[in-house]
Amino acid sequence: MRVRDLLAPGAPRLRLLAAEEELDRQVSGVMTTDLQDPGRYLHGGELVLTGMLWRTVPADSERFVRTISAGGAVALAAGEAEVGPVPDDLVEACRRHRMPLLAVPDDIAFGTVTEFIGRQVSADRAADLAALVDRHRLLVSAAGGGGLDAVLDLLGGDLDLDCWVLAPTGAVIAGPVDRLTAEDRDQLVRAHLAAQRQRRRPPHRARLAVGAYSLLPAAASAEHEVPLADWMLAVAGDITEWTTKRQQLAENLARLVAAERHRRDEGRRLRRRLADEVLALLRRDADPAEISRTLYASSAMAARYESPDPKSPVEDGSWLVLSAEGTGLPEGAVRAVLEEALGTAGDRALVAGTGTGAVVVLPALDSPVPADTLRDLLAPLEAGLGSEGRITLGVSAPASEAGGLRGALEEARHARRIAASRVGRVCVAGPEELASHVLLLAAVPDEVRRAFRSRLLDKVIAYDIEHQADLVRTLEAFLRSDGSWTRCAAQLHVHVNTLRYRIGRIEELTGRDLSRLEDRVDFYLALELA
Repeated sequence: MRVRDLLAPGAPRLRLLAAEEELDRQVSGVMTTDLQDPGRYLHGGELVLTGMLWRTVPADSERFVRTISAGGAVALAAGEAEVGPVPDDLVEACRRHRMPLLAVPDDIAFGTVTEFIGRQVSADRAADLAALVDRHRLLVSAAGGGGLDAVLDLLGGDLDLDCWVLAPTGAVIAGPVDRLTAEDRDQLVRAHLAAQRQRRRPPHRARLAVGAYSLLPAAASAEHEVPLADWMLAVAGDITEWTTKRQQLAENLARLVAAERHRRDEGRRLRRRLADEVLALLRRDADPAEISRTLYASSAMAARYESPDPKSPVEDGSWLVLSAEGTGLPEGAVRAVLEEALGTAGDRALVAGTGTGAVVVLPALDSPVPADTLRDLLAPLEAGLGSEGRITLGVSAPASEAGGLRGALEEARHARRIAASRVGRVCVAGPEELASHVLLLAAVPDEVRRAFRSRLLDKVIAYDIEHQADLVRTLEAFLRSDGSWTRCAAQLHVHVNTLRYRIGRIEELTGRDLSRLEDRVDFYLALELA
């Protein structure tokens, strides 16, 4: 902004007292001071705000104005709240040094002047940076990535504007990682996905303990929009309260992020074709050598973008298979979601689409991916799933060689059936569960499971409701205690005789005997199904 902008309509009510010919000077900031010699704290381009407490005799005015002029100040604004009207000696000193002098009435706070200048300076910088970001958009889309961090650093340095590009799982794609905690990222992603699901117009807003944030989607293209897999731009502050120019900056930045996302997705096209080919080979039980050749091509492609790894996954033959299915989601959504959720590993993984589901062949370079890790990774997506939306995923054990991938695929599918039998919007099961009763339960038809559970537990549940009893919880504790009366009573904080009475009531209601192993097993399975 220029000094003359302080006298324009809408500005604080300042009065010009000297150096009208210098009003085109550019203001870059504000310094408030009552020091007699503030020159060493000036960097050039400042409007100096002062209450004139430094002035004790008329000669002080000449010394003060000479000092700030040498320091590069572009104007002086003198407040009249403390010492009254601006003295003539200060007016004359400003005229001699060609220093624009503005009087600040006693009803105008210095903070009001400072805020006005801050908004104007930021808007001007935003206009310049908006053009820069717009030009940079094409550069980023044509470059090999990495440009987003440079742009966000520029915005943070020039405008104190903190921005992040986040994946739908909360992972940071670009931006200052250390300035946004994992918990904050999780809340922002969930708020954004929920707003997308409700079809609210962006920018979406979220308020955290540390302040307000604005959230903008960065979809690669409207044609293949999958909100659950979109990147999002998180901007510190509520951009709806910004000036038009500053809002345009945020919108241009979101378009830049979308361009980078599109560039990255274009680079994955060949990997997707390889993934579909591997899945087709596994489905027709092809020769392991043919599968190995396709996997080798995949690893060679990944090596073009990564540093060479002496431990080649093809040579080791260590691969995991993930089987996923989506309910209430559009075709291709699960594939896109898993590509984003796997992060950097997604550039080594082969993610094949199966309509509403996906199959992933993932190098197990270090260790298997625990089901709990995947569950935590996908948890934020729950906010973007509707009432009928679900994602279920099964994980295999590592395949020892390419020839073992067919078996790993079947293992992952069985694990996914276990996940599908559970309650929740995002459910994951791992290979360790395939050796338990859970696999058998998952294979039983739903109507059979409901009938089995009903025959054993309905009367107990009804009794609890009618008499405000605690029989179901008692039964669970009794089975967890392996039928030990003393351990179970201690766990429930009741007397052993009270426990015996409750167990006896359960046996009367169901006609079962909890001293028999067979009946205990039946009750345990019924509770698992519940």
